[in-house]
Amino acid sequence: MKSLSSRAVLYGLIMLFGLLCALPNVLPTSVSQQLPRWYTDNNLALGLDLRGGSHLLLEVDTRELLRNDNQQLANDLTAALRKERIAFTQPAASIESVQIAVRHTRDNPDLKRIALSLNSQPGEPGTRFKLEQAQNKNQWILHMTDAHREALTSDAVDRSLEVVRRRLDETGLVEPSITRQGADGILVQMPGVANPQEIRQLLGTTAKMTFHWAANGKSRQVITLEDQAQGTAYELEEQVAMEGKHIRDAQLAFNPDSGQPVVNFKLDREGTDLFGDMTRANIGRSLAIVLDQKVITAPVIRGVIAGGSGEISGAFSASEASNLALLLRAGALPAPLKVIEERTVGPDLGSDAIAMGISTGVFGALLVIGFMLAVYGRWGFIACVGLSINVGLIFGILSLLGATLTLPGIAGIILSIGMAVDANILINERIREETRNGKSAFGAMSEGFNRAYSTILDSNATTLIAVSLLFLFGNGPVKGFAVTIGIGLLTSMFTAIAVTRLLMEWRVRRMGRRPLVISGIKRLDNLTSGSLNLMRGRVMGLMLSLVLSVGSLALFFGPGLDYGIDFTGGTLVEVQAPDTTVEQLRTSLQEHGLGQAAIQESGDAGQYLVRLPMQGAEQVASGAPVETLKQAVTELAADASFPRVEMVGPKVSGDFVQASIMAVLLAAAGMLVYLWIRFEYHFALAATLTIALDLTKTIGFFVLAGVEFNLTAVAALLALIGYSINDKVVVFDRVRENLRLTPDKPLLQLLNESITSTLTRTVFTSLTTFLALLPMAIAGGAAVASFALPMLFGIVVGTSSSILIAAPILFYLGQRRMRNGGAQLRPSAEQIRKELDLIP
Repeated sequence: MKSLSSRAVLYGLIMLFGLLCALPNVLPTSVSQQLPRWYTDNNLALGLDLRGGSHLLLEVDTRELLRNDNQQLANDLTAALRKERIAFTQPAASIESVQIAVRHTRDNPDLKRIALSLNSQPGEPGTRFKLEQAQNKNQWILHMTDAHREALTSDAVDRSLEVVRRRLDETGLVEPSITRQGADGILVQMPGVANPQEIRQLLGTTAKMTFHWAANGKSRQVITLEDQAQGTAYELEEQVAMEGKHIRDAQLAFNPDSGQPVVNFKLDREGTDLFGDMTRANIGRSLAIVLDQKVITAPVIRGVIAGGSGEISGAFSASEASNLALLLRAGALPAPLKVIEERTVGPDLGSDAIAMGISTGVFGALLVIGFMLAVYGRWGFIACVGLSINVGLIFGILSLLGATLTLPGIAGIILSIGMAVDANILINERIREETRNGKSAFGAMSEGFNRAYSTILDSNATTLIAVSLLFLFGNGPVKGFAVTIGIGLLTSMFTAIAVTRLLMEWRVRRMGRRPLVISGIKRLDNLTSGSLNLMRGRVMGLMLSLVLSVGSLALFFGPGLDYGIDFTGGTLVEVQAPDTTVEQLRTSLQEHGLGQAAIQESGDAGQYLVRLPMQGAEQVASGAPVETLKQAVTELAADASFPRVEMVGPKVSGDFVQASIMAVLLAAAGMLVYLWIRFEYHFALAATLTIALDLTKTIGFFVLAGVEFNLTAVAALLALIGYSINDKVVVFDRVRENLRLTPDKPLLQLLNESITSTLTRTVFTSLTTFLALLPMAIAGGAAVASFALPMLFGIVVGTSSSILIAAPILFYLGQRRMRNGGAQLRPSAEQIRKELDLIP
């Protein structure tokens, strides 16, 4: 082992680096302006729920994209068949396939050959379609392959990201965040935007501009499109004369004769040549400019337009013409974008969330620090120093990663404060135990750390399993919670095992030959000095637990959980309308066709939560329900405000349900496998069954307490799975240790002794986490109620089940294992070495 001084230097450098990374977050502006930009930019960004703004989740509607790709395949196929003079029927293109038939059976081999020659895309590996001959032998079906569909979708999302970025840059928005989410989603976060209606219209417009000649007697395929202003019908050639991609610039202007707003555009070199040639050959003919299947204008070409510029006129307002110019400059989307989720938080609500997070976090930390000082004295002070360093390292790593701090992220930091002390409690209690066994100060400290190490590792590893699944399956804010908890667990292991040991070792060396005395709670010490017969009530405990779990399941089916819109879909709007009543608000909403709205008074007079049931995808995409609601409220109270708006479509809510169920099941499976590897199968099964009982009781708590079940609640459940298993690992680790020391001791006695010897640390670790979360549960409000309240309940249930439920289940499974002739534990490496030494 490295010397004390070398470890002090190494750990000091690590801590200094981490704390320096966190420092820019608290530096005043006057100081940060004097420092290098590369350093001061290394800070945490605040999420929209803390600084206010809007969040739009857009889905790339690939149906038209896939249909157009198949239509292009059909066009290429017909062109090749015509070239070889093969008679065929007009192909039918859909989203999934292209169907085509030849008129003569003898042409089937040629059609197959021509089709297969088109079955590749430049720059794309694999094939575009699978060729299948229908029951009618002359008919062939070209099914799009999954690989080609995924490639088209991925390319469309990538191109859409760039178009969205250009459009938002043109609007002058400050620091919009545009990221890809999932296979076909784009997440747009816009700080400071309180009403995203204009932005959603801007992003929802495909802006696909095409030029079409008016149909005449020579036109083959004709389409009918309407004028976007007056609804006048135009018959146009389906073939595109020129695409809008050739427009390189567009600006708002005003016609000098009429004074009407117009859009002046300029073409690139290829477009200039093409436009000149097509206008030269079609003088006297109308050319329609079409935007998203609507005719903007259809002027008659009076002469050759060879300058590469033109004018788009129509019944525009200045704002409409400016938006059109913006869309043309930014380029067309490859496929329509539809809003499937919208969340908006006002700046006042964000600042309140920050104040709440800071105050509850500080109070929680003070309660934990006070407890550690009261119980462990100077050794508790060392733990508190490690805790302070741990919080600084969390912020340092988050800053280094460029993470975004959200309200669930603050909750994660507060929870990690409570959990960070767990390792210190395990170490201190183990040192006290070794001291009572007659070890010297240094020996007790060294043995305490060594024996606590495996317990700390196992308990944190199981929690990390749940956290990693939360990160994989959660959305943005929930991922922020998972990241902070994960980082907090890793930094707490470093501070407990490395920093705290360093400080304690330094203190022990200065003590000389004096004994190491760590104070505790004397009454609890007296209680645990012997062997409590806690297993005596094992049958009653299991029966009571089972009854409560069955009752909770009954409550789940009726009356059931109060699901939030994350799972049910729909709209939630927080309304502040002074000097109004619920009846007035209900009447106004009914007059605007929103009679199905549920209104709940919230907070002070004039504050309401209005819920609208699930709307169709088209309504969510347009945002019409929210605009109608706002209109109804403002007619009732002109000074009304809307601090929070949440709108979730059916696709998002369905995905949340599936992801939540999958995350919980995978968390249980992951812990089962880990504990099976680290302990034995019956240990893993006992822990998993106990967790199932804990979760069902927590679900019952949600029903009885009326706490809304949303994504934050799922985060609480997964955190509880990790935390509850953490408690059980402490007990099981001592059971494993005692089994190796005294394998012949009766299992019932051994379990009693193991539970008794770990009772202090089990109670203390749960109590510190409870204290850390208590201020948030009391003063956090509705924003974190779905997390903090179930966590407090879960801590109590998880702690009691670790003592009264997990061990009895392990006892019955162990008895069954012994009857089958199996050992309680697999041989350890030390035992194997001893047995090998006995072999001559």
